[in-house]
Amino acid sequence: MVVGGNKNAALPLIAACLLTDQECVLTNIPRISDVEVMARMLADLGASVEGIGTNTLRIRCAEVVRDEPQSSMVGRLRGSVLLLGPMLARRGRARLAPPGGDFPARRTIAIHLAALRAMGARELEGEGHVLEAPNGLNGASMYLEEASVTGTETALLAAAAARGVTEIRHAACEPHVVELCQFLRKMGADVTGEGTHTIRVEGAARLKGANHQLGGDYIEAGSWAVVAAVTGGAIDVEGARAADMEVVASVLQRMQVRCELEDARLRVEPSTPVGGARITTGLWPGVPSDLISLITVLATQATGRTLLHDWMYELRLFALDQLSGMGADLFLCDPHRIIVTGPRRLRGRTLDTRDLRSGMALAAAALAADGQSRLGPLETVERGYADLTGRLQALGAQVTKEP
Repeated sequence: MVVGGNKNAALPLIAACLLTDQECVLTNIPRISDVEVMARMLADLGASVEGIGTNTLRIRCAEVVRDEPQSSMVGRLRGSVLLLGPMLARRGRARLAPPGGDFPARRTIAIHLAALRAMGARELEGEGHVLEAPNGLNGASMYLEEASVTGTETALLAAAAARGVTEIRHAACEPHVVELCQFLRKMGADVTGEGTHTIRVEGAARLKGANHQLGGDYIEAGSWAVVAAVTGGAIDVEGARAADMEVVASVLQRMQVRCELEDARLRVEPSTPVGGARITTGLWPGVPSDLISLITVLATQATGRTLLHDWMYELRLFALDQLSGMGADLFLCDPHRIIVTGPRRLRGRTLDTRDLRSGMALAAAALAADGQSRLGPLETVERGYADLTGRLQALGAQVTKEP
């Protein structure tokens, strides 16, 4: 199994293309619906976008004709918030409907707005989020109240086009933040400190076009590795950096899943997993929240008890209450913690994909269950996993996609 480019890097890199009037070329783009929505939003703003639905995007924003993306597309994608900084840089004004995606009502963009205000943007009255910076953005020194990934990316995108120097403290360190910094440097911004909690950006008067090949998606790699462990199977997952997949291998090894990590390959062998005691999500390089749902399903097949603690998102674990109806032994302590006791034989049933990551986790549970399961809507999972049914079939799963 070869994973595609990093979904969480693709969205901010596409947004960064709006900062220049020259052509940018992005390769190893994942063929997923979230990327397609982001690319179409740029086209709606006036960009020429070639290659939608392929692994290569050629984007040129010679002229930005609008400062408000279509609300219907914004409502499908939380990553649409990343357009605020580039729209302010190119148009001096930006209007954005409330971003959608997973748990939209519980995930604010306060960190993003604070960063833009620090660089001189003013918020105006109106529906959604309305900002203006008619005289351009200015570099600023800022401390992010939360080491938010997309909040850091919003600050970086704005800082790359701002006058002067911006220092971002308590910045996120995730690999996709590093990748955005590398791309902005190719475009002509002076960026230092990526991968640390303090990033310094000196904006460029005119950013230029650039080419970039996305790194492999370690969340997708981890997902397929856990699917194999849940079903007692074997898999070789290739395409993501070993340094990025260490956190995945560490959790699997703690649960006594036989795995080996070398170069850009993670190999999982048939195993008898055991409970992982306590597994807590954390800021990079801690356990990613995007994998906690899948690890919870793995815990249902592990001998003993596992406490899983996702302090980042309140609703992610609630989506897994459907596992109880499959026969799993779950105790939801509060919105952030769940205790799983295993192993338990799971039974097939109808499952609701309430968000992207728990949807993939429920797919893994369905594969491990006795009997047939019906999972939907599939579009929720395909936001982040390309050709899900085809790839599962290639791995030997008995799965069909209903019309």
